[in-house]
Amino acid sequence: MNIKNNTDHLFLNDKEIILVGTAHVSKESAELVKQVILSEKPDTVCLELCATRLASLRDKEKWRNMNIVKVIREKKTLMLLMNLILASFQKKIAEKFDILPGQEMINALEAGEETGAKIVPVDREIQVTLSRVWRSMGVWEKIKLMFQLVFSLGSSDDITEADIEQMKKEDILKVLLADVKKSHPVVEKILIDERDQFLTESLRQVEGKKIVAVVGAGHVPGIKKYVAEEKKIDIEKLNTIPKGGIFGKIVKWLIPGLIIALFAAGFFIKGKSAGADMIWFWILANGIFAGLGAIAALAHPLTIITAALAAPLTSLNPMIAAGWVSGLVEAFARKPKVRDLEAIPTDILSIKGFWKNNVTRILLVVVFTNLGSTIGTMAAIPFMLRVIH
Repeated sequence: MNIKNNTDHLFLNDKEIILVGTAHVSKESAELVKQVILSEKPDTVCLELCATRLASLRDKEKWRNMNIVKVIREKKTLMLLMNLILASFQKKIAEKFDILPGQEMINALEAGEETGAKIVPVDREIQVTLSRVWRSMGVWEKIKLMFQLVFSLGSSDDITEADIEQMKKEDILKVLLADVKKSHPVVEKILIDERDQFLTESLRQVEGKKIVAVVGAGHVPGIKKYVAEEKKIDIEKLNTIPKGGIFGKIVKWLIPGLIIALFAAGFFIKGKSAGADMIWFWILANGIFAGLGAIAALAHPLTIITAALAAPLTSLNPMIAAGWVSGLVEAFARKPKVRDLEAIPTDILSIKGFWKNNVTRILLVVVFTNLGSTIGTMAAIPFMLRVIH
């Protein structure tokens, strides 16, 4: 392997940065990283990891400390599910080609510690990145993303070694969300361009005369571009999760208000019978679809009943989601045990495992119930309008 042909040397002020572009599931990349660090003996090794992911890499037992009820209450269910699906995607490819997922980062960490280099994570927190993607989407894009995430569970089965080499030119998040990106271009900006900027500015701020930076090959062109521009990048802005604007807040309350107004109009214009029909259709549409979502997640019978009963009410209250209610019921009906937490790294390697594990099943219950309730709402509104007209 020719190290010089697989690295770039950049200069920022008085710092030399040796940029190593890698594929996250490539034996060649993993070996390259080790060779570069051991031969260059840098002051600092920078990793395309956020602090949270670096901590996870160092602590293999992190799953033992997960509080699934806290995850639901803090509305982080979808973010955790996206993280697990990403991990599943990497693990299955890595297992297929007999390499540990993120082996290049493991090698970088070990080689850096062996040479006495300071280890610094320079990527944006994955929670921030995924949240910015989520906030950039409309309702239909979010629904599409949910389906994409579920169907992507088996997407690594047909990948060849040639595809792995192609991944050296791509970011793995970009690969996983490829279909969503086609219909929603801002996703690529958040996943790639914003992180290119974040990585570049992080490298500018890192201490050390000689630095080895290990990043996905998909980020190398962007980093080189922003280094050449020599413009200060507002890293605080890139690290902020956008709050919903006033329009979003109005719409959030406008839809329940519109539905209640439709009920009132039905009673006033068409009479008690039509108004009652509208209410019953609303209850049935929300309850049935939310219940079907819980069934699709193989939820506990009590959870399914709760989803069906809660959805018609939670759909009229933007502060509560049916999935949060059903997820909490599932968490208490089938309380995850230590063995479920310990089995997460193995269970996420298969679709069956996601549904079998009590922790990941709870995440699926939350997402599928919310999805069902949303579909129920979309189905009910046109019918209610037809009744009035």
